[in-house]
Amino acid sequence: MRTVTLQPSGHQFQVEEGEAVLAAALRQGFVLPYGCKNGACGSCKGRILSGAVDYGVYQHKTLTDEEKAQGKALFCQAKPLSDLVLEARTVGAAQDIQIKKLPCRIQKMERLADDVMVLHLKLPANEKLVFLAGQFIEFLLKDGGRRSFSIANPPHDAELIELHVRHVAGGQFTDHVFGKMKERDILRCEGPLGTFFLREDSDKPIVFVASGTGFAPIKAVIEHMFHKGIARPMALYWGGRRPKDLYMNALAQRWAAEHPGFKYVPVISDPLPEDTWSGRTGFVHRAAMQDFPDLSGHQVYACGVPVMVDAARKDFTAVCKLPEDEFYADSFTTQADLAAT
Repeated sequence: MRTVTLQPSGHQFQVEEGEAVLAAALRQGFVLPYGCKNGACGSCKGRILSGAVDYGVYQHKTLTDEEKAQGKALFCQAKPLSDLVLEARTVGAAQDIQIKKLPCRIQKMERLADDVMVLHLKLPANEKLVFLAGQFIEFLLKDGGRRSFSIANPPHDAELIELHVRHVAGGQFTDHVFGKMKERDILRCEGPLGTFFLREDSDKPIVFVASGTGFAPIKAVIEHMFHKGIARPMALYWGGRRPKDLYMNALAQRWAAEHPGFKYVPVISDPLPEDTWSGRTGFVHRAAMQDFPDLSGHQVYACGVPVMVDAARKDFTAVCKLPEDEFYADSFTTQADLAAT
């Protein structure tokens, strides 16, 4: 048994032999930042102030040798070899939320693009899922596997749970969603999970950066803010390869028309001539950098494919002076990403 002390809070918890730091923390009610729990997304990365760990299995692009030399580790994988002192902030807002395993019924399926399906899930009549806008659920598959999807609706509008599913070629679960799944099918899910949600104790302006279906949790956060009357300035940058990839473009345009403090910038990386695209092009996070060269007084919430999230984290902090602890991200790792760890 090893003792872990968190700084700056001074909280302590015990880690059993062979147990990862994150698993032990969550088991004892200390919610540290996390996402995939598989060493692929980097959300749980933190600094070891003293002690030694077995770093576990992870993707080297998620934790570089340089970062290890700086004392960093992925707490979802790191197992203590001694007592530890870690620099890590607990996430208080998620601590009192109960994680449940529930059956759910596919109430409605909407195909909004060639490769995007919106699922609306109905929970049992006597069950309510309490969650924070931006969190995710996991489907529990019969083979023991799990698939994570962000909740796209805000907590105040939770009669149905809305998920945005992108078809991954050869992906067993998404092949099923786009091929055999039908309305009224029953699945099992667990949630809410994750620490990607609005930090409401701040009044800083916000830059949201989404790629593809990374729009889903950001949609939930933005609608939550509108509902609560949170008047912080907001700018949303949503990127796709082609205009059709921005499958709820009209909704984002409507937000911009109805809310003076909200700005929407769609960004297309590979438009074709027939798209007649006259808007911004290139990498979505680069468009945000052009408009916000100084992010020192902002918060950034980024969600989507790992390559975008990683580039945004690196460039915003190194070039635009964004404080590292004001970058919040949900990196959408696929089974192929996890298989590479």
